[in-house]
Amino acid sequence: MFLNSVVLILQEILEAALLISILLVLSRQLQLSARWFATGMILGGIGAFILSFNLATISEWLDYAGQEILIATIMLAVLGLLTLIGLYSTLPPSSSRHALPYLMSICVALALSREGAEIVIYLGGILNHQASIQPTFTGAGIGAGIGLSAGVLLYFGLLSLPVGWIFCTCIVLLALIGGTMASQATLLLTQVDWITYSPVLWDSSIWLPEDSIPGHLLYALIGYEATPSLFQAIAYGLGFLLVNISATLGHLNHFLSRRTNTGDK
Repeated sequence: MFLNSVVLILQEILEAALLISILLVLSRQLQLSARWFATGMILGGIGAFILSFNLATISEWLDYAGQEILIATIMLAVLGLLTLIGLYSTLPPSSSRHALPYLMSICVALALSREGAEIVIYLGGILNHQASIQPTFTGAGIGAGIGLSAGVLLYFGLLSLPVGWIFCTCIVLLALIGGTMASQATLLLTQVDWITYSPVLWDSSIWLPEDSIPGHLLYALIGYEATPSLFQAIAYGLGFLLVNISATLGHLNHFLSRRTNTGDK
């Protein structure tokens, strides 16, 4: 139980911690107020408890495909929010500063709701087994500590980059997370037959298992999967491109606006 709790909590905490770290760095680069972070954390905590207490009922929806479809919808919503964040973060401050904090807050809230619900359900189920409480919660604490530490290290690691690289690196990392969201949503929808099964492209589980610590780190950061299907790979590429293209379009719009204003003068 100890090792299982370390791995499970690590996986859930790590994904949210890395996303939040990147958004905090991006927010700092854009000189935004950090109040969106507190709002997102509070809403995410509330959402996690609401989702965890209703997940059994939700699972029965749509011919017992409700849970997979809801989680896939949340993932696609996060992808959409990351796309908008990429767009607005490259627009002039006057047209983006009012929208970005709301987008970041909702993104954090959705991510925490999804990840937190799994943690609440897991730890809540352990409370009925007295002998497992101590090793499980000890392992959960260690897993949470590792995940939060990784988020802190990423935060300060990004801030230590040359100033000109920080923003571009944040966008690329958000694009990788967007690709992960698209890929995992595709997997869930495939499991409930909303998307047709496609062949597995490769199997790297012998060299790098998904349930290993490096596997969890790579999954959280770049969406690593040992046995991805063709449709998952396509979805990953589309999600990655979507965030990058939105940021490029925003930057291009900003550039053209500056040239127009310069020409008018």
